[in-house]
Amino acid sequence: MAGRDEKFMKLALRQARKGLGKTSPNPAVGAVIVMGDEILAKGYHQKAGGAHAEIDALEKLGSRAPGCTMYVTLEPCNHYGKTPPCTEAILKSGIKRVVIGMKDPNPGVRGGGAAYLASKGVEVVTGILADECRRFYEAYVKFVESSTPFVTLKSALTLDGWTATSTGHSQWITSEGSRRLVHTMRAESDGIMVGVGTVLTDDPSLTARRGGRPGPGPTRIVVDSRLRTPMKAKVFEDLSFSPTVVVVGEKTEKPRKMATLEDRGIRLIRCPTTPDGRIDLRALMDILGEMDIMSLLVEGGARIAGSLFRAGLVDKVHIFLAPKLLLGGDGVPMAAGPGVARMDEALPLRDIEIKRVEQDIMLTGYPEY
Repeated sequence: MAGRDEKFMKLALRQARKGLGKTSPNPAVGAVIVMGDEILAKGYHQKAGGAHAEIDALEKLGSRAPGCTMYVTLEPCNHYGKTPPCTEAILKSGIKRVVIGMKDPNPGVRGGGAAYLASKGVEVVTGILADECRRFYEAYVKFVESSTPFVTLKSALTLDGWTATSTGHSQWITSEGSRRLVHTMRAESDGIMVGVGTVLTDDPSLTARRGGRPGPGPTRIVVDSRLRTPMKAKVFEDLSFSPTVVVVGEKTEKPRKMATLEDRGIRLIRCPTTPDGRIDLRALMDILGEMDIMSLLVEGGARIAGSLFRAGLVDKVHIFLAPKLLLGGDGVPMAAGPGVARMDEALPLRDIEIKRVEQDIMLTGYPEY
């Protein structure tokens, strides 16, 4: 039974992944309904305010599934929100067994759905593929506990440790396969953030493409305390796919430029600054949380990466290592600013995962502050 439960929970997780980047502030959830070894229906939560995964799957069976087992990645809700509780729909459907990957960490939900179903005679099993589910819901867990985004920093490096040449040129360090994977990361994130230096140097579009075609993408966030982003920057294009937010200092005064950008549909956010005039990144995380940015992908540049690390704000890193050497000491590092004085003061990474992407190596880990 355990092997079969894991098999169908993996399928439910694949369904849940389809909703990443589209459901915040709700979690992405997947559900599978089976009878014995036969899969009858699959569903996932497609957008905030829409049908939950359990309902999506049940509706494909006319909301009736007598004697069936439902696999769901996160505990079914047992409260009224924008939609009725999923527990009631499960009971009405006749499902006899519910297998749950992870209980909901939200204090207002935790344990309620599983306990309610069990009290009504449904067999409830929890903790199937628990580690995989905890990793899948890491952004949601942080968001419900802190109301701030889960911050993932992505960087592409040459083997000798540079993200760009001395002139700032960086296209392209990594392989096409790595760049495709980054587009998937973007599509699965609520927000993607860069500093204005990256915009001035690379002029990235920061849109998300899957299968070579653009589609709905994350909110693009440019940290630009003095509003130096050019009016013709690519981040101001394709607003129908990906909205753009520019974070400026509280005292930034460029009324004409600000009015023009707002007329084009770009949102400007005033944020507190540090004594040296930079955006206060801790304050910014609170603001992004209020915007329901649950997962944030940071793509550069070195200055903002260094500031995030020193503030202890990076939760996860994806570092792509390409088999290239700049053969000098004047490139652009991954993180700028003052570093540590001793090697034993270096920031360690835990739970390391390493995979090959074409000729590149992708290292994933979690900073241990």
